[in-house]
Amino acid sequence: VWRINRERAVDYLNTRNRIYVIDGYAGWDERYRINVRVVCARAYHALFMRNMLIRPSRKELEHFHPDYVIYNAGAFPANRFTTGMTSSTSVAINFAEKEMVILGTEYAGEMKKGIFTVLFYEMPVKHNVLTLHSSANEGKSGDVTVFFGLSGTGKTTLSADPKRALIGDDEHCWSDRGVFNIEGGCYAKCIGLSAEKEPDIFNAIKFGSILENTVFDPVTRVVDYDDSTLTENTRCAYPIEYIENTKIPCISTNHPTNIVLLTCDARGVLPPISKLNTEQTMFHFISGYTSKMAGTEEGVTEPQATFSSCFAQPFLALHPMRYAKMLADKIAHHNANAWLLNTGWVGAGVTTGGKRCPLKYTRAILDAIHSGELAKVDYETYDVFNLSVPKTCTGVPDELLNPKKSWTGTADFTGEVTKLGQLFQDNFKKYADEATPEVINAGPQV
Repeated sequence: VWRINRERAVDYLNTRNRIYVIDGYAGWDERYRINVRVVCARAYHALFMRNMLIRPSRKELEHFHPDYVIYNAGAFPANRFTTGMTSSTSVAINFAEKEMVILGTEYAGEMKKGIFTVLFYEMPVKHNVLTLHSSANEGKSGDVTVFFGLSGTGKTTLSADPKRALIGDDEHCWSDRGVFNIEGGCYAKCIGLSAEKEPDIFNAIKFGSILENTVFDPVTRVVDYDDSTLTENTRCAYPIEYIENTKIPCISTNHPTNIVLLTCDARGVLPPISKLNTEQTMFHFISGYTSKMAGTEEGVTEPQATFSSCFAQPFLALHPMRYAKMLADKIAHHNANAWLLNTGWVGAGVTTGGKRCPLKYTRAILDAIHSGELAKVDYETYDVFNLSVPKTCTGVPDELLNPKKSWTGTADFTGEVTKLGQLFQDNFKKYADEATPEVINAGPQV
């Protein structure tokens, strides 16, 4: 199947009047970077990867030899009658040949995520370096914070902090020398974007940036960021230096002081912030929980729980426990604090009258984490999940910190907590064969 698809893609590219070739690096640390060549038929795909990869200098391009080659023939379908194919779309990586072939989809993100998948295999196996689906930033004193989280939990928003330098917003590696960004660009969501809410991202949209799936006025050519006619997943791809307080090169020689696991719990039962021990960190990292909002489908009234192991399920090349073990070892070795930060609903669930935790409170919690203040306050244990919850946090009302005290929902609180705890347990069963008893017991006890 691989040979047929590769030949099909190359044949298609050979029949084009014009093709584009982009060379770039993945990984800011020169010891671990891989050289990537993209061969494609659309200028849009070429510019996208030029923005997203690290751009070599002219001199570096003269002696450029690719480690991996991407053949993007996305405008041409795969043959779905080929043995082993189920549709006209095919995105395939061959680790032996070090090639990637795209047929039947013109979504540019496939190239970015293909490189990411390669690094989820190459880095741990060849270099003992941990690949992370996370954003990262650095404070004035050199302290690094890493934010894990699925789509829509706040990775990009929370790492863009005027008081801290941005290392990257989506893909990183943690080596023995510190943390480095894999990419040379950002791929930000722009649904509902405004200059007031997210000035950094808004101002990064200028000549050279690419807007995807957005709608604009054909006369004035002004973009309407609130228009989701085509999709909710409207995006912008821009070079990372378009964000003002970026740390260039995007690499820190310091090891993370704080690891923040982001979740957006639409049931309103997870605390806004909890401090995790090593086993709890591994449990919640492997679980990778967030919730999808209740859709417009009939009968779907409660939020759907989504679990994505290591917050990166589609990209994992090894068992999740392998990454979790590496993370735990690094946290222990560098004495980092681990936190579970819920940017979702407080007071009640999304369907029972709760409200989204205001961004100002989330930022106040992060400020307290960064200043070191939050690690020193008094804690209490939150039932079922056995999480350590702070009793106080500057700038945040005390009752908000414990969902039990802030609950105003119509649903039974204990019932809701138990329900979510049960979902965690059911999901974790598939990893139980590789997990230690300590990690399994660090989850909710229902």
